[in-house]
Amino acid sequence: MTLRAAAWALCAWLPAVAGAATAQPAAGQVELVCEAVYQPARTTWVRRVAIDHDARRVKAVRIDGVPVYSFAIAGTVILTSLDNERIQIDTAAQTWTSDFRGLATAQGRCERAA
Repeated sequence: MTLRAAAWALCAWLPAVAGAATAQPAAGQVELVCEAVYQPARTTWVRRVAIDHDARRVKAVRIDGVPVYSFAIAGTVILTSLDNERIQIDTAAQTWTSDFRGLATAQGRCERAA
């Protein structure tokens, strides 16, 4: 899958804005609430993910209110890191997976915030 096709696949999941007749693409935001279970401690953390987008691409990602430095898109998965934690958020399956450099891992489900 090409990068352009992957970006379109992700944007198709994000809500479409009807009636945008201006030259500027309409901007939007999707918020996910993810309940990640961290192993080996077996603790559950609620993580909030904000995804800013327009009609063509994801513009910014914030986790727990903190903007991530960089992110990549692979199909419907957002790959990023924050404070030594490598994070994968699958927007289609609505799952969270992360890894603290092999010392701890997390998996969980996500739901759209109301």
